Amino acid sequence: MSQLKTLIKNLGPGLLFASMAIGTSHLVLSTKGGAQYGWVMVIPIILANVLKYPFFEFGIRYTSVTQKSLIQGYLNMGKGYLWIYAFITLISTFTILAALYVVTSGLFINLFQIEADIGLVAFGLFVFISALLIIGKYQFLEDSLKAVISILFLALLVTTVMVIHKGPVADTTNYVAPEIFNEVGILFLISLMGWMPTAVEASGWVSLWTIENQNTMKSKPTLKMALQEFNVGYFMTALLAIFFLVIGWMTLYGTGTELSGNAVVFADQVVGLFTTHIGNWAYILIAVAAFATMFSTCMTAHDAVSRVSLDVLDKLFSKTSAFRHKNAFSYTVLFMALVNWVVIAAFGAHMGNLVALATFVSFVMAPLIGWMNLKAVLGKDIPKEFKPKKGLQALTYVGMVFLSLFALYYCWMLLT
Repeated sequence: MSQLKTLIKNLGPGLLFASMAIGTSHLVLSTKGGAQYGWVMVIPIILANVLKYPFFEFGIRYTSVTQKSLIQGYLNMGKGYLWIYAFITLISTFTILAALYVVTSGLFINLFQIEADIGLVAFGLFVFISALLIIGKYQFLEDSLKAVISILFLALLVTTVMVIHKGPVADTTNYVAPEIFNEVGILFLISLMGWMPTAVEASGWVSLWTIENQNTMKSKPTLKMALQEFNVGYFMTALLAIFFLVIGWMTLYGTGTELSGNAVVFADQVVGLFTTHIGNWAYILIAVAAFATMFSTCMTAHDAVSRVSLDVLDKLFSKTSAFRHKNAFSYTVLFMALVNWVVIAAFGAHMGNLVALATFVSFVMAPLIGWMNLKAVLGKDIPKEFKPKKGLQALTYVGMVFLSLFALYYCWMLLT
């Protein structure tokens, strides 16, 4: 019991990882997978979570042992590695946040049925979330997300139980599911597995959260405790993906419903179909679960992108003390909010193209990031007793091959 209390008290990086990961990959892709292809989509979801696990685990491992960020680990291996990670971060900085805030703003408008300009709602969210991050800092983020994730988990658990209890929405006896292994199906699999649970470069984010978590603790957790905490968050991420899959399968599979490719419209469709299947009384429950999913993702991603950008700049230009100023994080949060709001205002109509660019870079670079993470934890910075076991190393190589094949096939699909 005392170990359980200690684990709950230490919840931090793993919790933030779960909050950040359960965004569009879960709300849209997992639900859509269940809706279009049925229960069989549980296989690629589990496969992606298992094969990508080592890359994220190494971020926790490296920082827990060395007390340094994974970004510092890249620099120790050579500045070229850091420039690679800086390039990926630059692309993400000006695309991912803008896309997340647009989806969340659209959800807010659609789910709570208000009339407002999406850019204005996004501006309000930027101001509100920036204030929370600057005033509350890491401790508030961690504490608030314990409540948000708890509400989200309970809402999704109740919704999943209800849809399972009610059973499939329609008799699917004569329904013919679309092909999984044709061009459309393969592209969907690439999107689902490529973003499940999230992009591999987020390993650097959990590393920085680990440092912040250690700074808030009276006594630093051991590597074992840090990994246990992360594993709880990682398992929760995978479980919530399966919840969304089951909900999509039970409420949409076999209906022949044409699902929108737009995340905001799709979420509105899903909520509408949920209430048709379960009852109008469940609307608020599902609306809160959907909005909490995206709001928590916005908050954690905004925090992570700000931290990682600041850390990368500090490591690249170490002679510039401005990046270590006591208010540097606050300025970076505001800068990210302003720049991404400008991106929304200026490129809103072409947001899909910007996200496609970020997706392409993330997919193509993922095997390289995985290899860099393995190289960091096998390097001289980590004592032999704390290096990953042979089994985890083997899983890492399998994951690297898996990600490489995905990246190559993705490039081939785009070029043909």
